[in-house]
Amino acid sequence: MLLDRLTAPRRVPPTHPLAGKKTWVPRMATGVSCALAAILRSIGIDAEVIPPADGETLELGGRHTGGEECYPLRLTVGDFAKIIKKPGVDPNNVAFFMATGQGPCRFGQYVPYVKSCLASLGLSGVTILAPTCETGYTDFGEASSLYARGAWRSIVSSDILSKMLLKTRPYETVQGSADQAYEQSLDELCQTLEISYESDKKQMEALQRCLLKIRSRFRALEIKFDPDRPLIGVVGEIFCRLNTFSNNDLVRRLEEFGAEVWVNDVAEWIAYVNDDQFRSLRLHGKRFSFQAFSAHVRNHFQHKDEHALASLFAEDFRGYEEPADISKILAFAEPYLPPLGANGEMVVNVGKSVYLARKGADAIVDISPFTCMNGIICEAIYPRVSRDNGGIPIRNFYFDGTQSDLERDIGIFLELARSYKRNKPWSRSLRSFLV
Repeated sequence: MLLDRLTAPRRVPPTHPLAGKKTWVPRMATGVSCALAAILRSIGIDAEVIPPADGETLELGGRHTGGEECYPLRLTVGDFAKIIKKPGVDPNNVAFFMATGQGPCRFGQYVPYVKSCLASLGLSGVTILAPTCETGYTDFGEASSLYARGAWRSIVSSDILSKMLLKTRPYETVQGSADQAYEQSLDELCQTLEISYESDKKQMEALQRCLLKIRSRFRALEIKFDPDRPLIGVVGEIFCRLNTFSNNDLVRRLEEFGAEVWVNDVAEWIAYVNDDQFRSLRLHGKRFSFQAFSAHVRNHFQHKDEHALASLFAEDFRGYEEPADISKILAFAEPYLPPLGANGEMVVNVGKSVYLARKGADAIVDISPFTCMNGIICEAIYPRVSRDNGGIPIRNFYFDGTQSDLERDIGIFLELARSYKRNKPWSRSLRSFLV
């Protein structure tokens, strides 16, 4: 019952599938992954983020995949294999945390593929915990009520940190100061999140204190704003756009070529997943079911928590405001993708590209794995999106671990962005740099 969930104990019981095991969280966006691992530790699970990918990751991933899978799966398999082959590791005491989903994207096949791969290696004792997007990533059994709200708060908070880093780093006067502030702030955020608080209210109060301290740290950095820097919006497949190894650190390279970057965050994907769950419930005649009621309650508290955290940075993010509701992104996407005939990242990416253009971005980059269905469909649509939005340059960057000549492509693309910037129809708000 709902009341039982709200009054559940703050730590997982010994019967939980992760109890007593070392749980590894894949490194998608470093900040989000570290924050989620901290939340797992707060409920009594020994959780750690998988170390950054490297050449060994690619080699092991290639050994256990056939080459037709998408790039993020190859990296995920390679990272898992690296953990298992460590000296002294007992596979029966190892667990991997993986989100999953259904639908046309190959992402829905990650979990069964990984399980099959582990079984073929005689490692069926490895635990895979896989919450699904169809239930809003809350199907943790007994741990659902313990994890879901803290996980959402950790995602929102880590998104805020990333946003502060990206709006500050291009303008720092002391090289490396923004990265240093980010790393110190992420450590403090994780220390705050891994505490098992007596109530959700206490956790929120501690998070707000932590974020206010982080806000002061970033505000104290010396910056010199340059209005001539083009603002590049980044959308794309969620893993590839956020995992710096998979995209050859494209965001930092764009900055080195003179750009500022606005990256689509993780919280927006969760908002889309929630909306898609409501759509699915309506289609199956469950609009007034207990499942729908629970989803609405979760959605209400997520909006409430997001406002409580993001409002602390209202002045810092003037001109960088995210949509108040996912419906705005869906409305921008609707002229290009039928709302009942298309779903997934293609919808979010197309809608967010329009949103970023209207916010004054000077170009859009879509980062996707090579052969990604969402990326391919978006690439076919982007010329029309560009024409409908003042001719804004939009470029797909595909990655499969073999990229070269990125510098040449980035240089050419940024020249297009600078040309568009001189005559674009929507000006950019600079209020956060003027307050």
